[in-house]
Amino acid sequence: MRRSRLVVLVSSLLLAVGTALTGAATAQASSLAATGGYVALGDSYSSGVGAGSYISSSGDCKRSTKAYPYLWAAANSPSAFAFTACSGARTGDVLANQLTPLSASTALVSITVGGNDAGFADVMTTCVTQSDSACVSRINTARAYVDSTLPGKLDGVYTAIRSKASAAKVVVLGYPRFYQLGTTCLGLSETKRKAINDASDHLNTAIAKRAANHGFAFGDVRTTFTGHEICSGDSWLHSVSWLNIGESYHPKAPGQSGGYLPVLNSND
Repeated sequence: MRRSRLVVLVSSLLLAVGTALTGAATAQASSLAATGGYVALGDSYSSGVGAGSYISSSGDCKRSTKAYPYLWAAANSPSAFAFTACSGARTGDVLANQLTPLSASTALVSITVGGNDAGFADVMTTCVTQSDSACVSRINTARAYVDSTLPGKLDGVYTAIRSKASAAKVVVLGYPRFYQLGTTCLGLSETKRKAINDASDHLNTAIAKRAANHGFAFGDVRTTFTGHEICSGDSWLHSVSWLNIGESYHPKAPGQSGGYLPVLNSND
């Protein structure tokens, strides 16, 4: 009887401590959101291409109210929110056009960039319209670029972010794997699908390494998208859309809210 009472007492204490710690963490996050601004940088995966509900004033940048930066800001009410991510952006575009809102008061920065530098659109076009060998060859060219040139370009962006937002938490988000393998699925061959997935992994590895070298957090969305790839039967990604080519291979609204937002939340 005494042992049972002791177990109950210890369990109650642990629950109380856990609740207190959770409450403290929540209060800290809310305080951060209230006292510092949030700046969302990057390419179409951050602007929300494919999610719909585009903000008319964003024009060709296609910033969506269903994109993860917009959802995070709506949920956390930061003291300031600047959404400068833009469809098609490369590292040079981020440097030239997106960094103005960063300042010493910026508390959080998120960014996806690197896919366009590596030739993402051309890779997918080649793989959709040409042979297995042509697809693999174009992917190998992209992988060589990721190894030789992209790290220096990422360094330039990350250095510029830190110089302008010296106190900010910076979260660099990666890209999902596009295909679920080993399933019957119309469209690209298994050879192409695997090569595309492997290329995404290669790109994520390079981005994660550069982010770590700058002391930034890397948000790996491959885990949250698992089970929701193209060919999964519950895809959070658009496949080829001949009626809207620009949305092809981009996250749908559930991919932003269920794939990207939780990863930002776990790293902010």
